[in-house]
Amino acid sequence: MKVKVFDESHEKDLENAINGFLNSGDFDIIDIKFSVAVAVCGEEQIYCFSALVFYN
Repeated sequence: MKVKVFDESHEKDLENAINGFLNSGDFDIIDIKFSVAVAVCGEEQIYCFSALVFYN
């Protein structure tokens, strides 16, 4: 089993990165874990969209 970590500041970028990875090889996906974190810095909100892909 292997893992691949994705981390993007926009959800659409995360979607594109994962889709690009899934289309790049011939492997079996075991599971995908998704997480969102947000931080506030002054008046700015900073988002972190991440995913962990388990595959063979």
